[in-house]
Amino acid sequence: MTRVGLGVDLHPLVPGRPLVLGGVVVPSARGLGGHSDADVLCHAVGEALLGALALGDLGRHFPDTDPQWAGASSLALLERVLALVRARGGRPVNVDATVLAQAPRLGPYLDAMAERLAGVLGLAREAVSVKAKSPEGLGLLGREEGIAALAVVAVEVTA
Repeated sequence: MTRVGLGVDLHPLVPGRPLVLGGVVVPSARGLGGHSDADVLCHAVGEALLGALALGDLGRHFPDTDPQWAGASSLALLERVLALVRARGGRPVNVDATVLAQAPRLGPYLDAMAERLAGVLGLAREAVSVKAKSPEGLGLLGREEGIAALAVVAVEVTA
């Protein structure tokens, strides 16, 4: 059986932090604020994986009230999510993700993001799509107040 999950995440842009997306450090004057490294792309993929098997959300598994997750690598959190999915007999099949950001321009980094995600998820690079869209100056994302990501994941379940 194949199940599909949808993940969405959004974090504010703040000074003094690196901008990490898909496990890749993107040159930027500001990074994303949050309890972990606030990697919205990894978070959206993790939310989608959890959603495909009705396992709750990232906040349930990695609460921001727990100091052990402070500054945590979202790629490491994604590995933990994958272990939960595998424990339920699930195996990711593909990922389609989009990052919404007015700035910085993400085009030069998209392949590296997809490569990092594919490596963590045990997928062929061709099974992971990472795209970027500009909000065209609209809303909080267009005003460069934050960055968002959306992800859809197909998971094959055998158990």
